[in-house]
Amino acid sequence: MSTPRTRSALVALGAAALLTTSVAVPQATAADRTPTALTWYDTTAETIATAGAPTQVTNSRTWAIGWLAAARATRAVPRGVERGPYQEAALAAAVHRALVALAPGRTEQLDAKLRTTLDAIPDGPAERRGTAAGRRQADLLLAARQGDGLDPASVNAPYPVRPAAPGVWQPTPPAYAPAVQYGNRLAQPFTLTSPHQFRLGPPPAPDSARHAADLAEVRAYGAADSTVRSPHQTETAAFWYGSSLTLYTEPLRVALSRTDQGVAGQARLVALFHVALVDTQIATSDSKYAYERWRPVTAIRTGSVDPDPQWTPLHTTPAHPDYPSGHTTYSGAAEAVLSTLAGPRTAPFDLTSPTAPGVTRTYTTWKQLSDENVDARVLSGIHTRSADEAGITLGKNVARHTLRNAARLLAAR
Repeated sequence: MSTPRTRSALVALGAAALLTTSVAVPQATAADRTPTALTWYDTTAETIATAGAPTQVTNSRTWAIGWLAAARATRAVPRGVERGPYQEAALAAAVHRALVALAPGRTEQLDAKLRTTLDAIPDGPAERRGTAAGRRQADLLLAARQGDGLDPASVNAPYPVRPAAPGVWQPTPPAYAPAVQYGNRLAQPFTLTSPHQFRLGPPPAPDSARHAADLAEVRAYGAADSTVRSPHQTETAAFWYGSSLTLYTEPLRVALSRTDQGVAGQARLVALFHVALVDTQIATSDSKYAYERWRPVTAIRTGSVDPDPQWTPLHTTPAHPDYPSGHTTYSGAAEAVLSTLAGPRTAPFDLTSPTAPGVTRTYTTWKQLSDENVDARVLSGIHTRSADEAGITLGKNVARHTLRNAARLLAAR
């Protein structure tokens, strides 16, 4: 396979600097490290898997609201109460309140989980005040995000397809389905000043050498019947074909379980991750529909120098424009947040994928996930490398902005 082109580097953001500007809690001690955050992390993941929305960004919004409320509620502890019990109660109450509001079908299970959590916390002012703080922050955030345009109907607002022309997106085979996620670019971000704040520059022109090279690579390596794609490359394509939200749930959990910043730090990590990812998905759709770039299958079948009307990608092409790749914007943002808050390297961890049954891969850096995502979308035949690399850049830009604004974002209301 061709050597990946130079990717834009993330401007370094020292984790220590971020912590000093955005967190008002002491360094955690061994006694501060409790399973409360992991319990409610798993509860959030289970709730969304069972009763979540059909649109990924809506589910990212659920994560962001619950955990941002938890981060705000745990950031500062009132005088005269124990920090640990207060923060555990606040985190559990905040996430519970948000999930009940956004996934009411799971209320019975969520109520039972909250009772179990609070039963393990000593009765007293810390528990009572922490619970009240968590509920208050969740209620405030739920009210503030009401009507933000991230509900499924708004996300998939109708998109008028432009007449066919070189470079212009058209519905893709086999379903030729209407475009999806157009409405993301109309939604209310968490920290961006506007959805187009970090809009990418234009993709390579349809008649450019770069675009021709992109299509040649996809044509050779991304075809369903490719004779040059190796078994390992085919596995890579399958491994990263599914939902980014699903695929990154375990890496974030790994980082969460290894942080030494206590309950408040755990809440902050999850909150900033998902806030960044909501804003990244909004920014992604803005660039996608600003440029409306055709997918490789359309270009190869109808617009290349040597068109092949029968060419078929390894995987079915999603119903939205090529540039940038949503999977790689997600990867870029996730890499930036995890590298800054958890460090760029970590002890080895295993990852599986629902779209590659039986396959387990091991990673030691967050960047490895990004690199595989870039290659995977080419190997699937559904994105150009230009779209993939631009996606990494966009995701990192949005995440960097989120981290710069962490202090304001995390301030309790």
